[in-house]
Amino acid sequence: MSVTGVLDAALDRSVLLGYSKIGSGVRRLWWPADPAPSSMAGKRVVVTGATSGLGEAMATSFAQLGATVHLLGRNPDKVKRSAGVIRGAVPGSVVVDEVCDVGDLDAVRAWTDDLSGRVDALHGLAHNAGVMPKRRDETPQGHELQLACHVLGPQVMTERLLPLLRNAGGASIVFVSSGGMYSAPLSTGDMESTRGEYDGVRVYAKTKRMQVVLADAWARRLAGDECVRVESMHPGWAKTPGVSEALPTFQKLTGPILRDAADGGDTAVWLVATRPSSVSPHFWHDRAQRPTTFGWQRPQDVDAVTRFLDAVSEMTDTPRSWIPLQG
Repeated sequence: MSVTGVLDAALDRSVLLGYSKIGSGVRRLWWPADPAPSSMAGKRVVVTGATSGLGEAMATSFAQLGATVHLLGRNPDKVKRSAGVIRGAVPGSVVVDEVCDVGDLDAVRAWTDDLSGRVDALHGLAHNAGVMPKRRDETPQGHELQLACHVLGPQVMTERLLPLLRNAGGASIVFVSSGGMYSAPLSTGDMESTRGEYDGVRVYAKTKRMQVVLADAWARRLAGDECVRVESMHPGWAKTPGVSEALPTFQKLTGPILRDAADGGDTAVWLVATRPSSVSPHFWHDRAQRPTTFGWQRPQDVDAVTRFLDAVSEMTDTPRSWIPLQG
């Protein structure tokens, strides 16, 4: 392994150094080149959860690269505000306001139908919408809110937007996960989080692990289709309104070394703009592929993956078109 490889791995394993702005600051010395200016001119990207934090920063970066950005959020006033911020920051940018609650599967179906009637192709889809409630809540379809927002909604959206993504002739789907997923192995025993006392942070980590598994499954399913690539990534520790609200003590302790939102969303933007080749499990951080488990953790349970994907298909009424994970 090269000197930079050793240093990169050490940063990753240290967590505090690798996930903070220290890690990205050091890795910039060797990481792959930035996307070319105007590299996304004439292209179209959807960013969910785009009204603050990582989503707004990612949408701004896509606009700076010349993309038409569809800014999706559930609150129309917040969507309008963020769209105005981006238009002000990037003169001449084309930003389209989109309103949809990703956790409401019927709303996702209606919105994807609407979008499919308005555009012919889609070059990027960034699944960034996220929540971390303190108490258990359910969506109109009766699903636990985090499961619906992080997993089920993105599944329905991906399935229904696939024709537009294929029409682009070169598109990428990116699931924005979290480094917190390392603390939660995949489990299908209580996907709806009904047992025991509800712990929003634990459920967040659990559903973020599910996102990584789902992204890898989509990548396997589309492996022979060069038109669409699927990746997942984690942003490290970034200062966002979501972190401030859900984890105030964490932000107070780590505030001086937190990344800004643009730094946190950098890898997602880079993945869509450059479409690098990747291998399973298609999980990234700071423009490099990362393992989804560390040495002391058990390898991915193949049977659990199968049960999880079957459950997702059943909950969302989407095809069971998965390619089995090899043990």
